[in-house]
Amino acid sequence: MPISAADLETAIRRAMPVHHLEIEDTSNGCGENYEVFVVSSAFEGKNTLARHRFINEVLKDQITQMHAFSQRTLTPAQYEAQLAQRAAS
Repeated sequence: MPISAADLETAIRRAMPVHHLEIEDTSNGCGENYEVFVVSSAFEGKNTLARHRFINEVLKDQITQMHAFSQRTLTPAQYEAQLAQRAAS
């Protein structure tokens, strides 16, 4: 059974405070490949590996049903700095 972006969003929002969230179905709508971009204060003090393990644990049931899954994770401060850098360019 394909996973929906709404399923992923619900699971992520239940597990942590979300500052910004982007979910993209990269499988042309069949729900087998997803990319997520999560900005959360829950990532404060965690390195990238710990953040990804956290997301993998939150979405473990959904990920087992996917063909491919990728993620980007930032803290709110990192996200704001990224936005400011883009605006300055």
